[in-house]
Amino acid sequence: MKILVLGSEGQIGKPFCEYAKTKNHELLRVDKKFKFHDLSYSPLSIETILNFNSCDVILFLAFEVGGSKFLEEKDKTFDYISENVRIMENVFSQLKKSKKPFLFTSSQMANMYHTNYGFLKDLGERYTRTLDGYISRFWNVYGEENPEDPKSHVITDFIHMAKKGEIKMRTSGEEERQFLHTDDCSEALLHWCENYQLYDKTKYLDITSFKWTSVLGIAKLIQKYIPCKIIVGNKLDKIQKGIKNSPSSYITKFWNSKVTLEEGIKKLI
Repeated sequence: MKILVLGSEGQIGKPFCEYAKTKNHELLRVDKKFKFHDLSYSPLSIETILNFNSCDVILFLAFEVGGSKFLEEKDKTFDYISENVRIMENVFSQLKKSKKPFLFTSSQMANMYHTNYGFLKDLGERYTRTLDGYISRFWNVYGEENPEDPKSHVITDFIHMAKKGEIKMRTSGEEERQFLHTDDCSEALLHWCENYQLYDKTKYLDITSFKWTSVLGIAKLIQKYIPCKIIVGNKLDKIQKGIKNSPSSYITKFWNSKVTLEEGIKKLI
């Protein structure tokens, strides 16, 4: 099977491609880290257009996004909105022409309109519905990242801090999230690629662990393996504002997560 992966070098795209290769699939990789592959520029490169036309299925992972600290800084900026709108306009226009089956990867924050990130993900879902595509929603996927990357997420950040002696939190850590390791995420995405005809296009594919954990709980799990001090903060959760959306269990008909949070954290450590 030929799988076109848009955003192939990102936090989710890269481990997915590595996993899919072990299953003998051919990967067509498009990412702005490659020359002439930036999906926010129009017109798209000839190579990218050829990839759209020659693949069997498409994973739309490309989006300018990062952890909460990244969103707090970038979410309300012109460039952040503009880049994501241009990516979607270019990609969905090409998806309309190619008529290939595709999965748009949205977020559990898609209904949180107080953020531009939530609004933009909802916009992507609306594009997808008009083209009869499939929609998955990610719930705090974590995996290997460069801790110096401004887009890094909370688990990576906390491990990096712990190795320096203390985890300094921005909030009290009471806010709860559902976390999913990239190994599980890759398995779920590949199952869709191989069996997309079995999935109901009207259903959301909520790719998550279905288990709530507080951010403070994350810090304590890391402390269990890296002795360090935990310093709680007093800032409010400006991104999700304490909202806890309940995931649909539809995807569990096809896939269930295997990596526990503690196992995933140990892998990263």
